[in-house]
Amino acid sequence: MRRLCLTLDGLASLREATASREVDLLAAATLAELAGVDAVRLSVTEELRPVREEDVLTARRAARRLELRLPPSHALLKVALEARPDRVILSGGGRKPGAPAAPLDLRGRSVPLEPVVRALAEAGLPVVAHVPPETEVVKRVHGDGVPAIELHTGGIVDLPASERRAELERLADAVRLASKLQLGVGIAGGLSYHNLPELVATCPAVEWVAVGRAALARALLVGLDRAVRDLRALVA
Repeated sequence: MRRLCLTLDGLASLREATASREVDLLAAATLAELAGVDAVRLSVTEELRPVREEDVLTARRAARRLELRLPPSHALLKVALEARPDRVILSGGGRKPGAPAAPLDLRGRSVPLEPVVRALAEAGLPVVAHVPPETEVVKRVHGDGVPAIELHTGGIVDLPASERRAELERLADAVRLASKLQLGVGIAGGLSYHNLPELVATCPAVEWVAVGRAALARALLVGLDRAVRDLRALVA
């Protein structure tokens, strides 16, 4: 069965925007797992906001399976090494706090990827690279020794149908190559209840999907349990 990951960053953004003590990431993680998600995910930036280091440590104690997304920064390695998530997703840095995660820029990166991957691997922490859906990028990540990739779909989902078709083909090619290279492969970025069926049908070999804001927005109307169960039905 394809795995479902729920990203809870939007709740941390809401907490920061409203200065509310009612936003409970711990409770949300527990409820999400009870409803059927396979993992919950938090993202940290070098500013450690809106997700704080204590959020990650608290979630680690509560969640059966926690994923931590961060840029490949040596300054943030200590957060991962202390929290010991089940997986570390390396993504692009330099984004504004609360903004959606960007893919790694492997062409212009200032921090070499290999030392970060090696440090995490030596600590026994599985690594995933969140990258653009391009075959050349898949080959490069494979060459860097990263065992799994997560292809960024944020640049595809809002395109007009005529343009989206070509980008979906590129995504499918990247997924097929990743599978051929025996890389674990997932998708994330702008995924919603409306576009998930098309993306999953295009890439049946995808092993997991990560959804964030769309699920949290749906939860405002129908509750987190129903929102997760509806997602579960789409990705199974």
